[in-house]
Amino acid sequence: MSVTVAFQGIHGANSELAIRQQFGSDAVTLPCESLSMLFEVIDARQVTYAMLPIENALAGAVAQAYELLMDHDLRIQADVVLHVHHALMARQGVSLDEIESVRSHPQALAQCEKFLRRHHLKPVQWYDTAGAAYDLSVMTEGADRVGVLASELAGDLYGLNILQREVEDVPFNFTRFFVLGHEDPSRDEYNKTSIVFGVRNRPAALYECLGEFASRGINLTKLESRPRRNRPWEPVFFVDFEGHWQDSNVMDMMARLLQRASFVKMLGSYPATKLDFVGS
Repeated sequence: MSVTVAFQGIHGANSELAIRQQFGSDAVTLPCESLSMLFEVIDARQVTYAMLPIENALAGAVAQAYELLMDHDLRIQADVVLHVHHALMARQGVSLDEIESVRSHPQALAQCEKFLRRHHLKPVQWYDTAGAAYDLSVMTEGADRVGVLASELAGDLYGLNILQREVEDVPFNFTRFFVLGHEDPSRDEYNKTSIVFGVRNRPAALYECLGEFASRGINLTKLESRPRRNRPWEPVFFVDFEGHWQDSNVMDMMARLLQRASFVKMLGSYPATKLDFVGS
């Protein structure tokens, strides 16, 4: 039986590509206008899972995603790492020589800056990569002078002609997603755990908390501080580490961290992607 997975954006977005990578082409996808709406539909159990973009190798963390993880009680089911590619596309019958400007999300334009400059194409910021593809498909005037940067999936969905594939300047462009759900997933051979915690306002508080990981040989794969919205100047720390909450050393660490930290929230223990092998 196919699953239903929510994502932010319209059909053809990179988040939908991540869903296909994780669940296959039979998965039913539900587009959401915003990340807030994404959490609303998964909270209401209108979908089985939600695909949440959490960070990009070039652009960094998605700040709102972290805020929403703090506000909602969901469990990470898996992490998905998508190799992002941008294709230059135009309306059917339009050639590269006819295009004067290219529309896309600002990040996509920045990631293809050298390509655009080499071909003397004017970058035009748009709200979304897939949205740029859709808007071009229904454009009534001047469409023969406009191109877009988007996924090949978006080009297929909206009937555009792919002029050139993989036009990004930097090949190391990966986006990491969390699959969100309500239940704890099964353990796998390689697992990660994600938590968020706060520290007390005293010297060495963070040092002592991190020491609980180090003293038990637990490898941190991510440590990022974010401002705590309801308490200005008091950061919270998002941590990913190798291991499962049922591992004896992790259980021991969590017990001690609960004593040292001002609060600890479990986001999930889940089968994870070994990033060392991405793109190999």
